[in-house]
Amino acid sequence: MSRPALLIAAALLAAAACTESPTEVDDGRVEPVARPSMVRGLYVNARAAGSPAQLPGLLDLARGSALNTFVVDVRERGEVSYTSAVPLVGEVGAQRSFIADLPGLLRQLRDDGIYPIARIVCFRDAILAQAKPEWAIRTTTGEVWLDPESLLPWVDPYNADVWAYNIALAREALAAGFAEVQWDYVRFPDVADSVRATMVFPAKQGRSEGEAIEEFIAASRVALADFDAPITADVFGRVVTESGASNIGQEWDRLVTVTDVLLPIVYPALYGPGSFGLPDPNAEPYQLVRASMDSAVARLDRTPGAVATIRPWLQAYSWGSTSYGATEIQDQIRAVEDAGLDEWLFWNPDSEYPLDAF
Repeated sequence: MSRPALLIAAALLAAAACTESPTEVDDGRVEPVARPSMVRGLYVNARAAGSPAQLPGLLDLARGSALNTFVVDVRERGEVSYTSAVPLVGEVGAQRSFIADLPGLLRQLRDDGIYPIARIVCFRDAILAQAKPEWAIRTTTGEVWLDPESLLPWVDPYNADVWAYNIALAREALAAGFAEVQWDYVRFPDVADSVRATMVFPAKQGRSEGEAIEEFIAASRVALADFDAPITADVFGRVVTESGASNIGQEWDRLVTVTDVLLPIVYPALYGPGSFGLPDPNAEPYQLVRASMDSAVARLDRTPGAVATIRPWLQAYSWGSTSYGATEIQDQIRAVEDAGLDEWLFWNPDSEYPLDAF
């Protein structure tokens, strides 16, 4: 058996050990809305999804508009948003009650015709890394590595037990009634080379970063195949134009062959002066998104073995000198459509969106 096959088998076995029996999970499943012909939606953080004050406003926003999808946090920063039956969640202290009634939420989304996507943050998980330091990225001196920006640890993206935990949560989410899995932070930490030189990945086994991320996503597709649900991945916007090996493991040529949908994060505020020839990309949302998506479409067409479609993450928050409202949101939608694409999602960390934007 090849190394990828062995790793996939190991992840599947570990995922089975992480999950309650199927009958316990499947009995209360809420049948989700079928995938729309064009997925167009919003990020809804766990607190907003579980809030009797905020959720009705988001549903009102979707009614009578082009919106048909909510991307809801299942796990963010290691915190699981609802009462989970995955044993490891309780063992490591990751369980939260942001969404007090997950079946009730999924029924509400179904009744409103909203396609529910489960967002699962994979490897930026300080809770799991602290509880299971043997699964964490280490330092060359043997300590648990800390991200210099957050001063928090990450788990090792090469580790099959970490893969299994993510897969177990995805199985539970799909069994509850989510219709799609969206892997986020499906990458290695984005740090300077000098910082990377201090990092040790105990489960590496000779693999590159790109091989690890590709193998994880491939393993998840095998493990979740019985749900017949799309398996998707968020990636940095720069992945669209980068080629070759990547220190964060997000390599276009690999990922478009193992994901159903690839989601480049193309918030104009993330791009520096001169990107795509624009002096201030944040002030020119149409031009930035159009240039990026033109590049994505052209590259997809020439990538052998590609199976993914492209669905960008767009910006619905203000940063720097440019305030983002309905005009800037509509400019980005127009850019996506002018590039020949018809799916998009919008991100606001607080899940607050202009009423007249969609």
